[in-house]
Amino acid sequence: MGAFGDFSSICRKAPIPLCASVGPITSVASGVGIEPDCYARNIEVANTIIFQSAASVMHIVALIMTVVMLLHVRGKFTAVGRKEITTFFYLYMILTFLSLCIDAGVIPPHSGSYPYFVAVQAGLASALVTCLVINGFVGFQLYEDGTPLSLWMLRLSSFIAFVISFLVSLATFKSWSGLGPTNTVGIFIVLYLLNAIQLALYVVSQIILVTRTLQDRWPLGDIAFGLFFFIAGQVLLYAFSSRICEGVSHYIDGLFFATTCNLLAVMMVYKYWDSITKEDLEFSVGTRMNNWEVKELLPQGPEEDRRATVYADPIYEGHHYAPGPGTGSGASASGYEGGHHRRESHGYTPSPHRQSLRY
Repeated sequence: MGAFGDFSSICRKAPIPLCASVGPITSVASGVGIEPDCYARNIEVANTIIFQSAASVMHIVALIMTVVMLLHVRGKFTAVGRKEITTFFYLYMILTFLSLCIDAGVIPPHSGSYPYFVAVQAGLASALVTCLVINGFVGFQLYEDGTPLSLWMLRLSSFIAFVISFLVSLATFKSWSGLGPTNTVGIFIVLYLLNAIQLALYVVSQIILVTRTLQDRWPLGDIAFGLFFFIAGQVLLYAFSSRICEGVSHYIDGLFFATTCNLLAVMMVYKYWDSITKEDLEFSVGTRMNNWEVKELLPQGPEEDRRATVYADPIYEGHHYAPGPGTGSGASASGYEGGHHRRESHGYTPSPHRQSLRY
């Protein structure tokens, strides 16, 4: 068992990206780096070698699922914490894309830019966890969600976490400020210890939120499943990766299961958020159809006001039209009959001027 913060035993069991930039200098590789005892085999596609092919496929699946979840979140226009949880999924999407590039070998491990990309990956991981914790406070309604105060507090907290983790990781890889590839206590604290504390704080706060403020207890199941998937992924990666790799002839390793379980945990975060937020359908328009509900019928006017004719005008009140002579049985000799007067029916008589015209 190694000392506190030592990655030697961790990197021999788990193929994590930062292992290529930590550890003592070896005479074989003429550089730092700890190689795992067993890792997934590479494949060649179009004269291109792809590392961690199974994990890379899961990264692509995670990107697709994140887009689907984002579309569902953006469709709930009036849900509480909509903008805040959207930031969380954007960070997860960026982290997944960068992890795809690193794990698949798009960025070679021995290139000069590799430590910088791994440091960015570590910073994004810390920012993602911090963003999740701040999202957990939104449900307590300590401040109005969606306001500049809420959004900027979320962004600044996530940015600070990113900067701290990025700088500590880069200082470890580049031997700055007393840190170095063999002195990895700093990166272990910011990347593992602090993130674990924040995740525990999020879980406890959400359990308190559900039990104290909600009548429905089903969201506790989402929290339990999310916690189970996350812990299972970490155990499979750091404890059983070598055994899995040897058991399946190097086709997959613990990184594949860790990527899958992390995706399932993030999906449980979405499911939990969706279960505790309600949407006001009266103001929800856009991608969803038929969200408007008719609360009350329009007031009805008099019967004659609904006639689609000009004869509903008051000037025609008290008059009715009777058929002229010869138009039917019982025809009246009068053209119009009213309650107080009678008008005689006369035929049309052309004017003298009209009679003088010849056709």
